[in-house]
Amino acid sequence: MTDNFDITGTADMEQNDSVKIADDVVKCIAALAAIDIDGVAGMAGNAKNEIMSALGGKALDKGIKLSMEDDVVRLAVSINVKYGYSIPDVSRKVQEKVRSSVENMTGFKVDEIRVNIVGIDTTSDKP
Repeated sequence: MTDNFDITGTADMEQNDSVKIADDVVKCIAALAAIDIDGVAGMAGNAKNEIMSALGGKALDKGIKLSMEDDVVRLAVSINVKYGYSIPDVSRKVQEKVRSSVENMTGFKVDEIRVNIVGIDTTSDKP
């Protein structure tokens, strides 16, 4: 079952209006932001996501774990880094881009972003 997060009380909305954002949407935003960073070879996922990819499906939230508590988002982003790139630099850029993207697109406060480096892609060109 997909959890939904409520956004209420924004300035542009009537008092009884609300917007619900599925957690899969927040995960997708985070994944797309992460793979946009130079040095990220791709997202790392679990077995379910790997099977979906093998069957031709796209798991856009692959490699993202999300928790929400008191309107605060916490994310864990698992990535593969291209060989030759600085892991600390790539990780910092991923954190900055994911935080900015999620906060700007959803209005949620991002409290924590953990970047997990699960592999090095040696097939990519060096920087």
